Amino acid sequence: MLNFRKGTVIDIMKISPYFNKFKKKTKILALSLCLSIPFFLGNSLPAHASTFEEIQAEMESRKALPIQSNEIENWPDGPAVGAQSAIVIEANTGVILYSKNIHEKLYPASTTKILTCLIATENSSLDEMVTFSRDAVFSIEKGSSNMGIDAGEILPMEECLYGILVVSANEVANAVAEHVGGSMEGFAEMMNQKAAELGCLDSHFVNANGLHDENHYTSAYDLSIIARSFFQNELLTKIAGTPNHHFEATQTQPDDFILATHNKLVTGEYAYEGLIGGKTGYTNAARQTLVTCAERNGMKLICVVMKDESPNQFTDTIDLLNYGFNNFEIVNVAENETKFNIDNADFFQTNNDIFGSSKPILSLNKGSYLILPKTAVFKDTVSSISYDVEDENQIAKIDYTYNGIYVGNVTVDIATDTASPYDFDSPIEPLPEDETDSNENIIFVNIKKVLLFVLAAAGILILLFIVKSLLQNYSFARKHNFSGRRSFFRERNYLKERRLIKKQPSFKERRFFKGKSSFLQESSLPRPNFFPEESSLSGPDFSGRRRRNIFRRWRGRR
Repeated sequence: MLNFRKGTVIDIMKISPYFNKFKKKTKILALSLCLSIPFFLGNSLPAHASTFEEIQAEMESRKALPIQSNEIENWPDGPAVGAQSAIVIEANTGVILYSKNIHEKLYPASTTKILTCLIATENSSLDEMVTFSRDAVFSIEKGSSNMGIDAGEILPMEECLYGILVVSANEVANAVAEHVGGSMEGFAEMMNQKAAELGCLDSHFVNANGLHDENHYTSAYDLSIIARSFFQNELLTKIAGTPNHHFEATQTQPDDFILATHNKLVTGEYAYEGLIGGKTGYTNAARQTLVTCAERNGMKLICVVMKDESPNQFTDTIDLLNYGFNNFEIVNVAENETKFNIDNADFFQTNNDIFGSSKPILSLNKGSYLILPKTAVFKDTVSSISYDVEDENQIAKIDYTYNGIYVGNVTVDIATDTASPYDFDSPIEPLPEDETDSNENIIFVNIKKVLLFVLAAAGILILLFIVKSLLQNYSFARKHNFSGRRSFFRERNYLKERRLIKKQPSFKERRFFKGKSSFLQESSLPRPNFFPEESSLSGPDFSGRRRRNIFRRWRGRR
Protein backbone atom coordinates (compact mmCIF):
# COMPACT_ATOMS: atom_id res chain seq x y z
CA MET A 1 0.00 0.00 0.00
CA LEU A 2 1.24 3.50 -0.82
CA ASN A 3 0.03 6.61 0.97
CA PHE A 4 -0.12 9.82 -1.09
CA ARG A 5 -1.14 13.28 -0.20
CA LYS A 6 -4.76 13.99 0.63
CA GLY A 7 -5.02 10.55 2.16
CA THR A 8 -5.19 8.69 -1.16
CA VAL A 9 -4.37 5.05 -0.74
CA ILE A 10 -3.49 2.88 -3.77
CA ASP A 11 -3.38 -0.90 -3.72
CA ILE A 12 -0.36 -1.89 -5.81
CA MET A 13 -1.51 -5.50 -6.13
CA LYS A 14 -4.79 -4.40 -7.72
CA ILE A 15 -3.29 -2.07 -10.31
CA SER A 16 -0.26 -4.19 -11.24
CA PRO A 17 -2.04 -6.14 -14.07
CA TYR A 18 -3.20 -2.90 -15.66
CA PHE A 19 0.23 -1.41 -15.22
CA ASN A 20 1.91 -4.39 -16.92
CA LYS A 21 -0.49 -4.21 -19.85
CA PHE A 22 0.09 -0.47 -20.19
CA LYS A 23 3.82 -1.08 -20.02
CA LYS A 24 3.66 -3.63 -22.83
CA LYS A 25 1.62 -1.36 -25.08
CA THR A 26 4.08 1.44 -24.39
CA LYS A 27 6.89 -0.89 -25.36
CA ILE A 28 5.16 -1.74 -28.65
CA LEU A 29 4.64 1.94 -29.42
CA ALA A 30 8.27 2.71 -28.65
CA LEU A 31 9.45 -0.11 -30.88
CA SER A 32 7.27 1.15 -33.74
CA LEU A 33 8.77 4.62 -33.38
CA CYS A 34 12.27 3.20 -33.33
CA LEU A 35 11.60 1.21 -36.51
CA SER A 36 10.61 4.37 -38.36
CA ILE A 37 13.65 6.39 -37.28
CA PRO A 38 16.06 5.04 -39.95
CA PHE A 39 13.59 5.91 -42.71
CA PHE A 40 13.12 9.47 -41.46
CA LEU A 41 16.81 10.01 -40.87
CA GLY A 42 17.59 9.66 -44.54
CA ASN A 43 14.97 12.28 -45.41
CA SER A 44 15.07 14.84 -42.60
CA LEU A 45 18.22 14.54 -40.51
CA PRO A 46 21.49 15.73 -42.00
CA ALA A 47 23.57 13.38 -39.79
CA HIS A 48 27.24 14.11 -40.02
CA ALA A 49 28.28 16.06 -43.10
CA SER A 50 31.10 13.68 -43.88
CA THR A 51 28.84 10.61 -43.57
CA PHE A 52 26.16 12.11 -45.77
CA GLU A 53 28.70 13.12 -48.37
CA GLU A 54 30.22 9.66 -48.36
CA ILE A 55 26.78 8.08 -48.86
CA GLN A 56 26.01 10.42 -51.76
CA ALA A 57 29.40 9.78 -53.32
CA GLU A 58 28.89 6.01 -53.12
CA MET A 59 25.45 6.30 -54.62
CA GLU A 60 26.75 8.39 -57.52
CA SER A 61 29.51 5.89 -58.14
CA ARG A 62 26.95 3.06 -58.21
CA LYS A 63 24.87 5.07 -60.63
CA ALA A 64 27.79 5.15 -63.04
CA LEU A 65 28.11 1.35 -63.08
CA PRO A 66 27.45 -0.28 -66.46
CA ILE A 67 23.96 -1.57 -67.29
CA GLN A 68 24.31 -4.88 -69.10
CA SER A 69 20.89 -4.75 -70.78
CA ASN A 70 21.81 -1.45 -72.46
CA GLU A 71 24.54 -3.27 -74.36
CA ILE A 72 22.03 -5.48 -76.23
CA GLU A 73 21.55 -4.53 -79.88
CA ASN A 74 18.23 -2.78 -80.59
CA TRP A 75 17.25 -3.12 -76.91
CA PRO A 76 15.67 -0.09 -75.19
CA ASP A 77 18.10 1.81 -72.96
CA GLY A 78 17.22 1.57 -69.28
CA PRO A 79 17.57 4.27 -66.62
CA ALA A 80 20.66 4.75 -64.47
CA VAL A 81 19.83 4.00 -60.84
CA GLY A 82 21.74 4.37 -57.58
CA ALA A 83 21.36 0.70 -56.66
CA GLN A 84 24.40 -1.56 -56.77
CA SER A 85 22.30 -4.26 -58.43
CA ALA A 86 18.89 -4.14 -60.09
CA ILE A 87 16.67 -6.28 -62.28
CA VAL A 88 13.26 -6.09 -63.96
CA ILE A 89 11.73 -9.41 -64.95
CA GLU A 90 8.39 -10.41 -66.44
CA ALA A 91 6.78 -12.66 -63.86
CA ASN A 92 4.96 -15.13 -66.11
CA THR A 93 7.63 -15.71 -68.78
CA GLY A 94 10.82 -15.00 -66.81
CA VAL A 95 12.05 -12.63 -69.53
CA ILE A 96 14.67 -10.21 -68.20
CA LEU A 97 13.98 -6.64 -69.35
CA TYR A 98 16.60 -4.76 -67.32
CA SER A 99 19.82 -6.08 -65.82
CA LYS A 100 22.52 -4.40 -63.75
CA ASN A 101 24.97 -6.65 -61.93
CA ILE A 102 22.13 -9.13 -61.42
CA HIS A 103 24.43 -11.98 -60.30
CA GLU A 104 26.48 -9.99 -57.78
CA LYS A 105 26.24 -11.53 -54.30
CA LEU A 106 24.82 -8.99 -51.84
CA TYR A 107 23.08 -8.99 -48.47
CA PRO A 108 19.26 -9.22 -48.83
CA ALA A 109 18.27 -7.97 -45.33
CA SER A 110 14.51 -8.44 -44.68
CA THR A 111 13.69 -9.29 -48.30
CA THR A 112 14.79 -12.74 -47.11
CA LYS A 113 11.35 -13.03 -45.55
CA ILE A 114 9.56 -13.59 -48.87
CA LEU A 115 11.31 -16.97 -49.03
CA THR A 116 10.52 -17.60 -45.35
CA CYS A 117 6.79 -17.05 -45.90
CA LEU A 118 6.78 -19.03 -49.15
CA ILE A 119 8.21 -22.09 -47.37
CA ALA A 120 5.85 -21.61 -44.40
CA THR A 121 2.71 -21.62 -46.58
CA GLU A 122 3.89 -24.72 -48.43
CA ASN A 123 4.60 -26.67 -45.24
CA SER A 124 1.82 -25.64 -42.85
CA SER A 125 -1.83 -24.65 -42.66
CA LEU A 126 -3.06 -21.17 -41.79
CA ASP A 127 -4.81 -22.28 -38.60
CA GLU A 128 -1.76 -23.94 -37.09
CA MET A 129 -0.72 -22.33 -33.81
CA VAL A 130 2.87 -21.07 -33.52
CA THR A 131 4.40 -20.90 -30.06
CA PHE A 132 7.12 -18.28 -29.43
CA SER A 133 10.12 -19.70 -27.65
CA ARG A 134 12.51 -17.63 -25.58
CA ASP A 135 15.24 -18.21 -28.16
CA ALA A 136 12.99 -16.99 -30.99
CA VAL A 137 12.15 -13.78 -29.12
CA PHE A 138 15.52 -12.83 -27.59
CA SER A 139 17.98 -14.03 -30.25
CA ILE A 140 17.33 -11.06 -32.51
CA GLU A 141 19.57 -8.00 -32.49
CA LYS A 142 18.70 -5.21 -30.13
CA GLY A 143 16.78 -2.48 -31.94
CA SER A 144 15.92 -4.65 -34.95
CA SER A 145 12.35 -4.72 -36.21
CA ASN A 146 9.85 -6.71 -34.12
CA MET A 147 6.23 -6.51 -32.97
CA GLY A 148 6.72 -7.05 -29.23
CA ILE A 149 5.60 -10.66 -28.90
CA ASP A 150 6.64 -12.23 -25.57
CA ALA A 151 8.00 -15.70 -25.03
CA GLY A 152 5.26 -18.25 -24.49
CA GLU A 153 2.63 -16.40 -26.53
CA ILE A 154 0.90 -18.22 -29.35
CA LEU A 155 -0.29 -16.88 -32.71
CA PRO A 156 -2.02 -18.56 -35.66
CA MET A 157 0.17 -19.07 -38.72
CA GLU A 158 -1.87 -16.56 -40.75
CA GLU A 159 -1.25 -13.82 -38.16
CA CYS A 160 2.42 -14.71 -38.21
CA LEU A 161 2.54 -14.19 -41.98
CA TYR A 162 1.05 -10.71 -41.53
CA GLY A 163 3.61 -10.00 -38.82
CA ILE A 164 6.49 -11.04 -41.06
CA LEU A 165 5.42 -9.33 -44.30
CA VAL A 166 3.64 -6.21 -43.01
CA VAL A 167 5.60 -5.44 -39.84
CA SER A 168 8.83 -7.28 -40.82
CA ALA A 169 8.96 -8.74 -37.32
CA ASN A 170 12.18 -10.72 -36.81
CA GLU A 171 11.04 -12.68 -33.74
CA VAL A 172 7.96 -13.88 -35.67
CA ALA A 173 10.19 -15.13 -38.51
CA ASN A 174 12.26 -17.05 -35.93
CA ALA A 175 9.17 -18.61 -34.36
CA VAL A 176 7.81 -19.70 -37.74
CA ALA A 177 11.21 -21.18 -38.62
CA GLU A 178 11.21 -23.25 -35.44
CA HIS A 179 7.61 -24.35 -36.00
CA VAL A 180 8.10 -25.43 -39.63
CA GLY A 181 11.74 -26.58 -39.64
CA GLY A 182 12.04 -27.90 -36.09
CA SER A 183 14.80 -25.38 -35.44
CA MET A 184 16.12 -22.21 -36.99
CA GLU A 185 19.07 -24.11 -38.42
CA GLY A 186 16.81 -26.80 -39.88
CA PHE A 187 14.66 -24.14 -41.50
CA ALA A 188 17.76 -22.53 -43.05
CA GLU A 189 18.49 -25.86 -44.74
CA MET A 190 14.95 -25.88 -46.12
CA MET A 191 15.52 -22.36 -47.46
CA ASN A 192 18.64 -23.42 -49.36
CA GLN A 193 16.88 -26.48 -50.77
CA LYS A 194 13.93 -24.40 -51.93
CA ALA A 195 16.23 -21.82 -53.51
CA ALA A 196 17.98 -24.56 -55.46
CA GLU A 197 14.64 -25.99 -56.63
CA LEU A 198 13.55 -22.58 -57.91
CA GLY A 199 16.78 -22.18 -59.90
CA CYS A 200 18.69 -19.74 -57.71
CA LEU A 201 22.39 -19.51 -58.57
CA ASP A 202 24.00 -17.07 -56.15
CA SER A 203 22.32 -17.64 -52.78
CA HIS A 204 23.07 -19.03 -49.35
CA PHE A 205 20.80 -18.51 -46.36
CA VAL A 206 21.55 -19.03 -42.66
CA ASN A 207 18.48 -17.46 -40.98
CA ALA A 208 14.81 -16.79 -41.62
CA ASN A 209 14.75 -13.05 -40.91
CA GLY A 210 17.64 -11.67 -42.97
CA LEU A 211 19.66 -10.14 -40.14
CA HIS A 212 23.25 -9.58 -41.17
CA ASP A 213 25.53 -12.56 -41.49
CA GLU A 214 28.51 -12.81 -43.82
CA ASN A 215 27.31 -16.22 -44.99
CA HIS A 216 23.78 -14.98 -45.66
CA TYR A 217 23.65 -13.56 -49.18
CA THR A 218 21.80 -13.67 -52.50
CA SER A 219 21.58 -11.71 -55.76
CA ALA A 220 19.00 -9.57 -57.53
CA TYR A 221 18.46 -12.38 -60.02
CA ASP A 222 17.81 -14.98 -57.30
CA LEU A 223 15.45 -12.65 -55.44
CA SER A 224 13.45 -12.14 -58.66
CA ILE A 225 13.21 -15.91 -59.12
CA ILE A 226 11.97 -16.33 -55.54
CA ALA A 227 9.54 -13.43 -56.04
CA ARG A 228 8.06 -15.08 -59.16
CA SER A 229 6.98 -18.04 -57.03
CA PHE A 230 5.99 -15.81 -54.11
CA PHE A 231 3.58 -13.69 -56.17
CA GLN A 232 1.91 -16.78 -57.60
CA ASN A 233 0.51 -17.43 -54.11
CA GLU A 234 -2.78 -15.59 -53.73
CA LEU A 235 -2.60 -15.17 -49.93
CA LEU A 236 1.01 -14.00 -49.90
CA THR A 237 0.28 -11.54 -52.69
CA LYS A 238 -2.61 -10.13 -50.68
CA ILE A 239 -0.52 -9.74 -47.52
CA ALA A 240 2.38 -8.16 -49.44
CA GLY A 241 -0.01 -5.43 -50.60
CA THR A 242 -1.51 -4.74 -47.15
CA PRO A 243 -0.60 -1.28 -45.73
CA ASN A 244 -1.50 -2.11 -42.10
CA HIS A 245 -2.92 -4.93 -40.02
CA HIS A 246 -5.01 -5.17 -36.87
CA PHE A 247 -3.73 -7.78 -34.41
CA GLU A 248 -6.60 -8.65 -32.12
CA ALA A 249 -6.25 -9.88 -28.58
CA THR A 250 -6.79 -13.58 -27.93
CA GLN A 251 -6.39 -15.93 -25.00
CA THR A 252 -2.84 -16.74 -26.13
CA GLN A 253 -1.90 -13.16 -27.09
CA PRO A 254 -3.53 -10.55 -24.84
CA ASP A 255 -2.74 -7.36 -26.74
CA ASP A 256 -4.86 -5.54 -29.33
CA PHE A 257 -2.88 -3.27 -31.66
CA ILE A 258 -2.49 -2.06 -35.27
CA LEU A 259 0.85 -1.87 -37.05
CA ALA A 260 1.66 -0.45 -40.48
CA THR A 261 4.15 -1.41 -43.18
CA HIS A 262 7.31 0.58 -43.92
CA ASN A 263 6.83 0.14 -47.68
CA LYS A 264 5.95 3.63 -48.95
CA LEU A 265 4.81 2.23 -52.26
CA VAL A 266 2.18 0.15 -50.46
CA THR A 267 1.09 2.95 -48.13
CA GLY A 268 0.65 5.24 -51.13
CA GLU A 269 3.26 7.82 -50.19
CA TYR A 270 4.86 6.89 -53.49
CA ALA A 271 1.72 5.89 -55.34
CA TYR A 272 2.09 3.68 -58.39
CA GLU A 273 -0.63 2.50 -60.77
CA GLY A 274 -0.94 -1.26 -60.97
CA LEU A 275 1.04 -1.95 -57.79
CA ILE A 276 0.48 -5.44 -56.37
CA GLY A 277 2.81 -5.47 -53.37
CA GLY A 278 6.37 -5.81 -52.19
CA LYS A 279 8.84 -6.27 -49.34
CA THR A 280 11.42 -3.87 -47.95
CA GLY A 281 14.72 -4.61 -46.26
CA TYR A 282 17.47 -2.70 -44.47
CA THR A 283 20.64 -3.31 -42.53
CA ASN A 284 23.76 -1.17 -42.26
CA ALA A 285 25.66 -3.58 -44.48
CA ALA A 286 22.87 -4.30 -46.96
CA ARG A 287 21.60 -0.70 -47.16
CA GLN A 288 18.12 -0.39 -48.70
CA THR A 289 16.70 -3.39 -50.59
CA LEU A 290 13.27 -3.65 -52.15
CA VAL A 291 11.26 -6.28 -54.04
CA THR A 292 8.17 -4.99 -55.87
CA CYS A 293 5.51 -6.43 -58.18
CA ALA A 294 3.13 -4.48 -60.46
CA GLU A 295 0.85 -5.32 -63.36
CA ARG A 296 -0.46 -3.33 -66.33
CA ASN A 297 -2.17 -4.43 -69.56
CA GLY A 298 -1.67 -8.12 -68.79
CA MET A 299 2.10 -7.75 -68.23
CA LYS A 300 3.26 -8.55 -64.69
CA LEU A 301 6.67 -7.13 -63.75
CA ILE A 302 8.91 -7.80 -60.76
CA CYS A 303 11.57 -5.26 -59.83
CA VAL A 304 14.43 -5.84 -57.39
CA VAL A 305 16.90 -3.19 -56.22
CA MET A 306 19.76 -3.99 -53.83
CA LYS A 307 22.15 -1.74 -51.91
CA ASP A 308 20.32 1.50 -52.59
CA GLU A 309 19.74 4.55 -50.38
CA SER A 310 16.53 5.91 -48.92
CA PRO A 311 14.26 7.09 -50.45
CA ASN A 312 15.87 6.18 -53.77
CA GLN A 313 14.82 2.54 -53.46
CA PHE A 314 11.26 3.71 -54.12
CA THR A 315 12.00 6.25 -56.85
CA ASP A 316 14.42 3.91 -58.64
CA THR A 317 11.81 1.14 -58.53
CA ILE A 318 9.21 3.46 -60.09
CA ASP A 319 11.65 4.45 -62.86
CA LEU A 320 12.47 0.81 -63.61
CA LEU A 321 8.82 -0.29 -63.68
CA ASN A 322 7.95 2.61 -66.00
CA TYR A 323 10.83 1.56 -68.24
CA GLY A 324 9.41 -1.94 -68.51
CA PHE A 325 5.79 -0.97 -69.14
CA ASN A 326 6.62 1.83 -71.59
CA ASN A 327 9.15 0.00 -73.79
CA PHE A 328 7.88 -3.59 -73.98
CA GLU A 329 4.69 -5.34 -75.01
CA ILE A 330 3.05 -8.76 -75.08
CA VAL A 331 2.97 -10.71 -78.37
CA ASN A 332 0.78 -13.84 -78.50
CA VAL A 333 2.63 -16.75 -80.11
CA ALA A 334 -0.34 -18.78 -81.41
CA GLU A 335 -1.72 -15.73 -83.23
CA ASN A 336 1.56 -14.92 -84.99
CA GLU A 337 3.40 -18.22 -85.46
CA THR A 338 3.20 -19.67 -89.00
CA LYS A 339 6.28 -21.91 -89.08
CA PHE A 340 4.83 -24.36 -86.57
CA ASN A 341 1.21 -24.21 -87.72
CA ILE A 342 -0.24 -27.62 -86.84
CA ASP A 343 -3.92 -26.78 -86.67
CA ASN A 344 -5.71 -29.02 -89.20
CA ALA A 345 -9.48 -28.91 -89.35
CA ASP A 346 -9.63 -32.14 -91.40
CA PHE A 347 -7.82 -34.24 -88.81
CA PHE A 348 -10.34 -36.83 -87.58
CA GLN A 349 -13.13 -34.48 -88.76
CA THR A 350 -16.24 -36.17 -87.41
CA ASN A 351 -18.94 -35.20 -85.01
CA ASN A 352 -19.22 -38.50 -83.19
CA ASP A 353 -16.58 -41.16 -83.68
CA ILE A 354 -14.34 -43.43 -81.68
CA PHE A 355 -11.64 -40.74 -81.59
CA GLY A 356 -13.85 -38.28 -79.74
CA SER A 357 -13.74 -34.66 -80.83
CA SER A 358 -12.88 -33.59 -84.34
CA LYS A 359 -10.54 -30.86 -83.03
CA PRO A 360 -6.79 -31.22 -83.70
CA ILE A 361 -5.04 -33.41 -81.15
CA LEU A 362 -2.01 -31.07 -81.08
CA SER A 363 -1.96 -27.30 -80.78
CA LEU A 364 0.21 -24.38 -79.73
CA ASN A 365 -0.63 -23.15 -76.26
CA LYS A 366 -3.10 -20.29 -76.74
CA GLY A 367 -2.00 -18.43 -73.60
CA SER A 368 1.75 -18.35 -74.29
CA TYR A 369 3.26 -15.03 -75.27
CA LEU A 370 6.56 -13.27 -75.83
CA ILE A 371 7.86 -10.03 -74.33
CA LEU A 372 9.32 -7.91 -77.13
CA PRO A 373 10.51 -4.32 -77.40
CA LYS A 374 7.82 -2.17 -78.99
CA THR A 375 10.24 -1.48 -81.85
CA ALA A 376 10.46 -5.20 -82.73
CA VAL A 377 8.04 -7.55 -84.50
CA PHE A 378 7.45 -11.28 -84.20
CA LYS A 379 9.35 -12.04 -87.42
CA ASP A 380 12.51 -10.66 -85.82
CA THR A 381 12.65 -13.56 -83.36
CA VAL A 382 14.54 -16.83 -83.81
CA SER A 383 12.90 -20.07 -82.66
CA SER A 384 14.30 -23.42 -81.55
CA ILE A 385 12.29 -26.51 -80.65
CA SER A 386 13.05 -28.92 -77.84
CA TYR A 387 11.35 -32.20 -76.95
CA ASP A 388 12.70 -32.30 -73.40
CA VAL A 389 9.47 -31.60 -71.53
CA GLU A 390 8.23 -33.03 -68.24
CA ASP A 391 4.50 -32.36 -68.51
CA GLU A 392 2.68 -35.42 -69.88
CA ASN A 393 0.22 -33.16 -71.73
CA GLN A 394 3.02 -31.53 -73.72
CA ILE A 395 5.22 -33.00 -76.43
CA ALA A 396 7.57 -30.11 -77.19
CA LYS A 397 8.62 -26.58 -76.25
CA ILE A 398 9.59 -23.80 -78.64
CA ASP A 399 11.96 -21.13 -77.28
CA TYR A 400 12.26 -17.68 -78.87
CA THR A 401 15.18 -15.25 -78.80
CA TYR A 402 15.62 -11.69 -80.01
CA ASN A 403 19.20 -10.71 -80.84
CA GLY A 404 20.33 -13.61 -78.68
CA ILE A 405 18.14 -12.67 -75.68
CA TYR A 406 15.47 -15.05 -74.46
CA VAL A 407 12.01 -13.46 -74.88
CA GLY A 408 9.61 -16.34 -74.14
CA ASN A 409 8.40 -19.76 -75.21
CA VAL A 410 5.35 -21.74 -76.25
CA THR A 411 4.48 -25.37 -75.63
CA VAL A 412 3.00 -27.84 -78.09
CA ASP A 413 0.11 -29.31 -76.13
CA ILE A 414 -1.98 -32.44 -76.51
CA ALA A 415 -5.66 -31.56 -76.64
CA THR A 416 -7.29 -32.63 -73.38
CA ASP A 417 -10.33 -30.35 -73.26
CA THR A 418 -12.72 -32.84 -74.87
CA ALA A 419 -13.26 -36.29 -73.41
CA SER A 420 -13.79 -39.18 -75.76
CA PRO A 421 -17.30 -40.66 -75.70
CA TYR A 422 -15.74 -44.12 -75.80
CA ASP A 423 -13.56 -45.58 -73.08
CA PHE A 424 -11.52 -48.58 -74.21
CA ASP A 425 -9.57 -49.05 -70.99
CA SER A 426 -12.32 -49.30 -68.40
CA PRO A 427 -14.05 -52.64 -67.93
CA ILE A 428 -17.63 -52.95 -69.14
CA GLU A 429 -20.06 -52.64 -66.27
CA PRO A 430 -23.58 -54.05 -66.58
CA LEU A 431 -26.31 -51.45 -66.54
CA PRO A 432 -29.25 -51.65 -64.17
CA GLU A 433 -32.37 -53.19 -65.66
CA ASP A 434 -34.28 -49.93 -65.85
CA GLU A 435 -31.37 -48.16 -67.51
CA THR A 436 -30.80 -51.05 -69.93
CA ASP A 437 -34.34 -50.82 -71.24
CA SER A 438 -34.16 -47.08 -71.69
CA ASN A 439 -30.76 -47.17 -73.42
CA GLU A 440 -31.77 -49.90 -75.90
CA ASN A 441 -33.84 -47.38 -77.82
CA ILE A 442 -31.03 -44.83 -78.14
CA ILE A 443 -29.50 -44.67 -81.61
CA PHE A 444 -26.67 -42.35 -82.53
CA VAL A 445 -27.24 -40.95 -86.00
CA ASN A 446 -24.63 -39.13 -88.04
CA ILE A 447 -26.74 -36.55 -89.85
CA LYS A 448 -24.07 -35.78 -92.42
CA LYS A 449 -23.74 -39.41 -93.49
CA VAL A 450 -27.51 -39.88 -93.63
CA LEU A 451 -27.95 -36.86 -95.89
CA LEU A 452 -25.18 -38.04 -98.20
CA PHE A 453 -26.77 -41.50 -98.43
CA VAL A 454 -30.22 -40.04 -99.21
CA LEU A 455 -28.81 -37.79 -101.93
CA ALA A 456 -26.88 -40.67 -103.50
CA ALA A 457 -29.96 -42.91 -103.51
CA ALA A 458 -32.09 -40.15 -105.05
CA GLY A 459 -29.49 -39.60 -107.77
CA ILE A 460 -29.42 -43.30 -108.63
CA LEU A 461 -33.23 -43.47 -108.85
CA ILE A 462 -33.35 -40.42 -111.11
CA LEU A 463 -30.69 -41.94 -113.38
CA LEU A 464 -32.59 -45.23 -113.63
CA PHE A 465 -35.82 -43.39 -114.48
CA ILE A 466 -34.11 -41.48 -117.29
CA VAL A 467 -32.56 -44.65 -118.73
CA LYS A 468 -35.89 -46.47 -118.57
CA SER A 469 -37.67 -43.60 -120.37
CA LEU A 470 -35.07 -43.56 -123.13
CA LEU A 471 -35.34 -47.32 -123.66
CA GLN A 472 -39.13 -47.20 -123.76
CA ASN A 473 -39.20 -44.37 -126.28
CA TYR A 474 -36.71 -46.15 -128.53
CA SER A 475 -38.65 -49.46 -128.41
CA PHE A 476 -42.00 -47.78 -129.10
CA ALA A 477 -40.67 -45.85 -132.06
CA ARG A 478 -39.09 -48.94 -133.57
CA LYS A 479 -42.22 -51.03 -133.07
CA HIS A 480 -44.42 -48.29 -134.48
CA ASN A 481 -42.26 -47.92 -137.57
CA PHE A 482 -42.17 -51.69 -138.18
CA SER A 483 -45.93 -52.09 -137.66
CA GLY A 484 -46.67 -49.22 -140.05
CA ARG A 485 -44.40 -50.58 -142.71
CA ARG A 486 -45.87 -54.09 -142.38
CA SER A 487 -49.44 -52.78 -142.73
CA PHE A 488 -48.46 -50.75 -145.74
CA PHE A 489 -46.93 -53.74 -147.57
CA ARG A 490 -49.86 -55.98 -146.71
CA GLU A 491 -52.35 -53.49 -148.12
CA ARG A 492 -50.23 -52.96 -151.21
CA ASN A 493 -49.92 -56.71 -151.91
CA TYR A 494 -53.62 -57.22 -151.42
CA LEU A 495 -54.48 -54.45 -153.84
CA LYS A 496 -52.10 -55.85 -156.39
CA GLU A 497 -53.87 -59.17 -156.12
CA ARG A 498 -57.24 -57.46 -156.43
CA ARG A 499 -56.10 -55.69 -159.53
CA LEU A 500 -55.02 -59.00 -160.99
CA ILE A 501 -58.52 -60.41 -160.67
CA LYS A 502 -59.98 -57.04 -161.77
CA LYS A 503 -62.69 -57.11 -159.19
CA GLN A 504 -63.98 -54.76 -156.44
CA PRO A 505 -63.72 -55.82 -152.76
CA SER A 506 -66.59 -57.86 -151.40
CA PHE A 507 -69.00 -56.62 -148.73
CA LYS A 508 -67.09 -58.48 -145.95
CA GLU A 509 -63.82 -57.13 -147.19
CA ARG A 510 -65.16 -53.61 -147.23
CA ARG A 511 -66.57 -54.09 -143.76
CA PHE A 512 -63.26 -55.44 -142.50
CA PHE A 513 -61.30 -52.57 -144.02
CA LYS A 514 -63.74 -49.98 -142.78
CA GLY A 515 -61.72 -47.19 -141.34
CA LYS A 516 -58.74 -47.98 -143.55
CA SER A 517 -58.69 -44.70 -145.40
CA SER A 518 -55.79 -45.62 -147.64
CA PHE A 519 -57.49 -48.82 -148.84
CA LEU A 520 -60.89 -47.24 -149.44
CA GLN A 521 -59.36 -44.37 -151.32
CA GLU A 522 -57.29 -46.76 -153.35
CA SER A 523 -60.25 -49.06 -154.07
CA SER A 524 -62.55 -46.25 -155.17
CA LEU A 525 -60.19 -45.12 -157.90
CA PRO A 526 -60.40 -46.54 -161.39
CA ARG A 527 -58.23 -49.57 -161.61
CA PRO A 528 -55.51 -49.40 -164.17
CA ASN A 529 -55.30 -52.20 -166.57
CA PHE A 530 -51.88 -53.71 -165.96
CA PHE A 531 -52.62 -56.82 -168.05
CA PRO A 532 -54.81 -55.72 -171.00
CA GLU A 533 -53.90 -58.76 -172.90
CA GLU A 534 -55.33 -61.00 -170.20
CA SER A 535 -58.50 -59.04 -169.45
CA SER A 536 -60.66 -61.57 -171.19
CA LEU A 537 -59.01 -64.51 -169.57
CA SER A 538 -60.80 -66.66 -167.08
CA GLY A 539 -60.04 -69.82 -165.18
CA PRO A 540 -59.73 -71.43 -161.87
CA ASP A 541 -56.97 -69.05 -160.79
CA PHE A 542 -59.39 -66.16 -160.67
CA SER A 543 -62.43 -67.90 -159.27
CA GLY A 544 -64.36 -66.82 -156.18
CA ARG A 545 -62.64 -69.41 -154.14
CA ARG A 546 -59.35 -67.92 -155.13
CA ARG A 547 -60.42 -64.53 -153.93
CA ARG A 548 -61.62 -65.89 -150.59
CA ASN A 549 -58.33 -67.67 -150.07
CA ILE A 550 -56.41 -64.48 -150.71
CA PHE A 551 -58.60 -62.61 -148.21
CA ARG A 552 -58.29 -65.34 -145.58
CA ARG A 553 -54.54 -65.49 -146.07
CA TRP A 554 -54.36 -61.77 -145.59
CA ARG A 555 -56.43 -62.01 -142.43
CA GLY A 556 -54.22 -64.81 -141.14
CA ARG A 557 -51.16 -62.61 -141.54
CA ARG A 558 -52.83 -60.02 -139.33
